[in-house]
Amino acid sequence: MNFQLTEEHLAVQEAAREFAQSELLPEVIERDTEARFPHEQIEKMGELGFMGMMVDPKYNGGGMDTISYCIAMEEISKIDASASVSMSVNNSLVCWGLEKYGSEAQKQKYLTRLASGEILGAFCLSEPEAGSDATSQKTSAELKGDHYILNGTKNWITNGSTASVYLVIAQTDASKAHKGISVFIVEKDWEGFVVGKKEDKLGIRGSDTHSLMFTDVIVPVENRIGEEGFGFTFAMETLNGGRIGIAAQALGIASGAYEMSLAYSKERKTFGKPISEHQAIQFKLADMATQIETARLLVHKAAWLKDQGEDYTLASAMAKVYASEVAMNVSVEAVQVHGGYGYVKEYHVERLMRDAKITQIYEGTSEIQRIVISRKILK
Repeated sequence: MNFQLTEEHLAVQEAAREFAQSELLPEVIERDTEARFPHEQIEKMGELGFMGMMVDPKYNGGGMDTISYCIAMEEISKIDASASVSMSVNNSLVCWGLEKYGSEAQKQKYLTRLASGEILGAFCLSEPEAGSDATSQKTSAELKGDHYILNGTKNWITNGSTASVYLVIAQTDASKAHKGISVFIVEKDWEGFVVGKKEDKLGIRGSDTHSLMFTDVIVPVENRIGEEGFGFTFAMETLNGGRIGIAAQALGIASGAYEMSLAYSKERKTFGKPISEHQAIQFKLADMATQIETARLLVHKAAWLKDQGEDYTLASAMAKVYASEVAMNVSVEAVQVHGGYGYVKEYHVERLMRDAKITQIYEGTSEIQRIVISRKILK
């Protein structure tokens, strides 16, 4: 067992950290307050190769391993989880799904532009009545000769209005239940496709979260990924890797809150000495550091298993459920360490606390992760 990062990993970490500090930190509070998408920053992330890190270089990707991706996600998430979720969806869900299961024509037409950051992608699974129960798809795609007619509504879509390409999960044969679900590549400017209202959220407020409506959208047969009925398997396999990205995001939120608390504890004085010299604060910091290190080991193990081509279902579920709970616990304690200052926006930790909560919900709630884990360990 080797717990040392390689030179390449350290270079990725330094580049991501420098970018987060120089490009994301300025105005991050304003973007959160105004629920403003970080357009310029996301564009620069594409130029630096952060939007297609694991994609083969022949498709304009970075050709990096999953651990490199997790390291970058952690550093970006320390500063701006709204930027990192856009990065996560593009990398883990859209690019990975296209590269793994898409046709060569689909890769040339869409993946090359997604991996380079030229355009953004979105993953469309959730619906008003299909969140954790992803089998209950109401969005339908009816085959009509050389095309499908797509109708339905999707909810909670990251990159909802900023994406150019959408991977849409839809029911093609309701009689087959989840075995009748398929997946399609849909372009934003197609007739009948409407971007709905932007959600006013508790956290990740800079993230572009919208509902989407499809009314008689014509989708060419060649834009179906895989065969009919492959959509549910596609979604589950894609989300399996996506959980690693969100676990890394949660880890970053926790790490950011901890680092701010550690620095603050050395500066803030009470009763004539820095609060870091009070045992009550020392114990909080000790628990934070221990939980974060545990979460990081889980995240990196899941990433390593994925890179080795081994089954990472259990590891990714464990990493996701644990890292997200660490993010929540550590960010709450970070506010406590900061005292009254922690409750105001200027000190950042209240934002990290609000951002942390969604990591326990999206891409599989903590309850769903426990179902995945229990099924695996009881086999």
